[in-house]
Amino acid sequence: MKQILVLGLAMVGMCACSLQAQDTRTVTEPVIPPACATLDAELTIAGAGHSGAALAAADEGKLDTERIQKAIDQCGKGKGVLLRAVPASAKGGVANAFLSGPLELREGVTLIVDKGTTLFASRDPKVFETAPGSCGIVDNKRGGCKPLIHVAHAKDAGVMGDGTIDGRGGDKMLGKDVSWWDLAEQARAGGDQETFRLIVADGSGNFTIYRITLKNSPNFHVTYGHGDGFTVWGLKIDTPQRMARNTDGVDPGNGSKNITITHSFLREGDDNVALKGGAGGITNVSIVHNHFYWGHGMSIGSETNGGVSNIYVSDLSLDGPDNGIRIKSNGSRGGLTHEVVYDDVCVRNSPNPITLDTGYTAAGTPKGDSPPTMRDVTLHDVRVSGGGKFSFNGYDKEHRVGVNLDNVLITDAVAYKYSINHADIHLGPGPVNLQFPGGEDSTLTGKPGTGTAASCAEKFVPFPAM
Repeated sequence: MKQILVLGLAMVGMCACSLQAQDTRTVTEPVIPPACATLDAELTIAGAGHSGAALAAADEGKLDTERIQKAIDQCGKGKGVLLRAVPASAKGGVANAFLSGPLELREGVTLIVDKGTTLFASRDPKVFETAPGSCGIVDNKRGGCKPLIHVAHAKDAGVMGDGTIDGRGGDKMLGKDVSWWDLAEQARAGGDQETFRLIVADGSGNFTIYRITLKNSPNFHVTYGHGDGFTVWGLKIDTPQRMARNTDGVDPGNGSKNITITHSFLREGDDNVALKGGAGGITNVSIVHNHFYWGHGMSIGSETNGGVSNIYVSDLSLDGPDNGIRIKSNGSRGGLTHEVVYDDVCVRNSPNPITLDTGYTAAGTPKGDSPPTMRDVTLHDVRVSGGGKFSFNGYDKEHRVGVNLDNVLITDAVAYKYSINHADIHLGPGPVNLQFPGGEDSTLTGKPGTGTAASCAEKFVPFPAM
């Protein structure tokens, strides 16, 4: 059984920092529980839609919501509801799809989507609305849609299996001439897109996501808040890079702790992972042995007003993202981000391979009464190739960026750009070959050593075949 010991993680090479415990649990590979109920698929994938597999038009109203929810409600703790495809010998064809509106997981119950089976979200916004007409529009209210899978104050629940959950964000909503993703583009002009998320867990300790594939969420794929204990192991997220705005991969935070994300492969239209330090903050997080592709990178923020601490990111490849290592906040939602370590990270072909930014403009106002500070941030054994811009930008003289670069190396001869303001950058003891220009109200200390970068060749692997 694979195991990650996350209590008292080993020291990072010759890192000058002292690592605190991140996820304080001992995390082992999850086990799919026995089924309390097995539900056979009654629908069949019938070709391709705009964002992937599709159902026949005649099947779009044949919801499985009621029978799935009934099975969940009747399931005992420690067991799961299995959704499975039916072999051709039983149905005279392959029934391999379920269609559902909002589902509520219960304490100790796991939803299991079997290999070769797809759980589709309904394209009918009325199914997800929290009030008449509240979902599938652009307005200024937020909260108009229920998630596909909701886990509210239900500890020890999970979503597992080798199947797929598809939100169909790029397909037109029923009764409308636009898709969920079209609403996100319309909202650029003002307002909020009222679209649903695939999985939302709130106040649910020891929630687990294991081996499932998530696709095409209309909004964030996974959020986790106000909980103690969240494990993501072997997750695949496969959503287009463009025209899928606000489709974050995994966003834990807002009053959460003891989180591990591992052995996962993520590509989507926004942050691959975003650690949210809103009300209650976020602490004790381990993100290890992962591969990210297109998206907005390994992010912290933009909410940091509740505090972000004890974050450990290790053995990560970022292949072609818009951003690589990224901490973002601003004056309207900032707080203290500290004790953050990135170790053994490879970034290639990113316009922004390393960004510590206190003037983030996409959410909130750049200036305000909640300014951000970043300190005790360490980058160790980080290799960058493909060009781009390095940004270390503090908020002002009192609210600064403090970062230690230890064995941080550019591995090609491509030209790079730099932006440095209100930053205190320490170099060493390992080699650093970034060519820092002078920056406003900034300091550069330390004496980097000499040496060459370890190879990233084995880090960059293709996205797994589906």
